[in-house]
Amino acid sequence: MQKHDSKSAFFTSAFFLMTFFASAADVPITQDELVRRTQELYDAVVPGNQTPWKKYFADDCIFSDEKGRTLDKPKLIADITPMPAGYSGAIKIENAQSRIVGNTAILSYDTDETETIFGQNLKARYHVTDTWLQRNGNWQIIASQAHRYYEDPAVGKADPKEYADYIGTYELAPGQRRSVIAEGDKLFVERSGKKEQLLPETSEIFFRKGVEGRILFRYAATGKVDALIDRRNNEDVIWRKTMGKEEGRSKN
Repeated sequence: MQKHDSKSAFFTSAFFLMTFFASAADVPITQDELVRRTQELYDAVVPGNQTPWKKYFADDCIFSDEKGRTLDKPKLIADITPMPAGYSGAIKIENAQSRIVGNTAILSYDTDETETIFGQNLKARYHVTDTWLQRNGNWQIIASQAHRYYEDPAVGKADPKEYADYIGTYELAPGQRRSVIAEGDKLFVERSGKKEQLLPETSEIFFRKGVEGRILFRYAATGKVDALIDRRNNEDVIWRKTMGKEEGRSKN
């Protein structure tokens, strides 16, 4: 009888252990909890608190940031340091969405960053996608990727009197042309019937609203503009000037 009872107790204990480990290996998580943990990570950035980053990132994680760097966990943790004296800031999560399937959870969200540098305020917006993986009952980030939203630069000042130098037609290749025209104190670039305003960043550097890159006008040794430079990601596409003001069209 005692032998039977001990065997029964053994199987009962084994059953409860199997149930325990099975439940430990299948711990559900919610979007609210993912957001809470992620906000905890960002709250730790300013003071340089590495603890939540060590806790919530897997040892074999891949972290790709908005600077184009890809870091493993040791390099990621080493990158979390306190902000210098005179610097402060905050990062807030917005527009979170998730997909949670089994032991995998994907959290996609925006971050609104405010940084104060000796009393001057800077803002930036990023989009981040984190992949959380549950292993041994523990949810951790296995991969993270971020990119920064493009923001137009501040509008500077330009002298409309200089626009006469820029007005004309520019050619990239035969049949590929764009024109620069002025209307009052505004400058425009026109191609295939599409007209976009050139907003000044400085007197000779312009940008188009919502378009990443810059438009520059190059002066030749003669002192006259001989090319329009479409600068994208630090690489230049050069449009050579073919007609000047007298052959282009302007409206004053």
